Amino acid sequence: MERVQANVARVLVGKEDVTRLALAGILAGGHILLEDAPGTGKTMLARALAVSLGLDFARVQFTPDLLPSDVTGVSIYREGQFQFVPGPIFTGILLADEINRATPKTQSALLEAMGEGQVTESGVTHRLDKPFVVIATQNPVEHEGTYALPEAQLDRFLLKLSVGYPELDQEVQMLGRLQSTHPIDTLEPVAGPADLLAAQRAVRDIRVSPDLQHYLASLVAATRRHPRISLGAGPRASLGIQAAAQALAYLDGRDFVTPDDVKVAARGVLTHRLLLNIEARMADVGAASLVEEILGTVPVPAEQVSAPVSAG
Repeated sequence: MERVQANVARVLVGKEDVTRLALAGILAGGHILLEDAPGTGKTMLARALAVSLGLDFARVQFTPDLLPSDVTGVSIYREGQFQFVPGPIFTGILLADEINRATPKTQSALLEAMGEGQVTESGVTHRLDKPFVVIATQNPVEHEGTYALPEAQLDRFLLKLSVGYPELDQEVQMLGRLQSTHPIDTLEPVAGPADLLAAQRAVRDIRVSPDLQHYLASLVAATRRHPRISLGAGPRASLGIQAAAQALAYLDGRDFVTPDDVKVAARGVLTHRLLLNIEARMADVGAASLVEEILGTVPVPAEQVSAPVSAG
């Protein structure tokens, strides 16, 4: 996984933090929503991760005229019988570009695949190969001709991340790298699907103490009681924080989760799952600031998990 992060850094300059979080989401077996302005590297991040992990990659440009079958596949009559022709969703990493430009019917076509790892067409269920990851992008400032993702679909994404603009020196470095050719064109795999599946299994074995489980559950419960939140996060958020925290610990080479892992995971897991009330929206208060407020008020366990002490 260190080689994967270093490989992606060849394409995205100065975005090690978001790469680490995106990789943690993949290791946790989740899907990722990238919300940022155009041209910040959302597509490059998805492509670089797919190449580095040795996964098949498919990109679908979501538009209002896109049909569900354009994503999942369709049955056609051939040689006296109907045969299923798989759509681009049958891949390792699917980039759903500008997902909020497609109609709700097409957006919902992803729900079964993201939640169950399968596609049902004409009453027949087709399993998706593992690993399978959806990385979706959307523009947060352009709303004309878009369809906001419903809460049920937002909840399917483990993490919501923002790539962000580069610093000045990073942008100058990027100009030098891309002057003649793009690094993505020469990027080579440094891992394979079997490596990723093995890492995902190892992540599930990372220890989470009962105190930390109580802490992360308290963070999620606090979103349901906050006076400026009309709809808090559900139990899937608790599971998501734990899985993402385990993946972050794995990336740091630890076999145990710390409170800092939980906090970092909570920021990516909770923000897109909160529905703010009218008072918060009128006061221009964002979900991210409310998550920070909750992180600052919920007590951190006094006894932090530490590495095991060897006997003798």
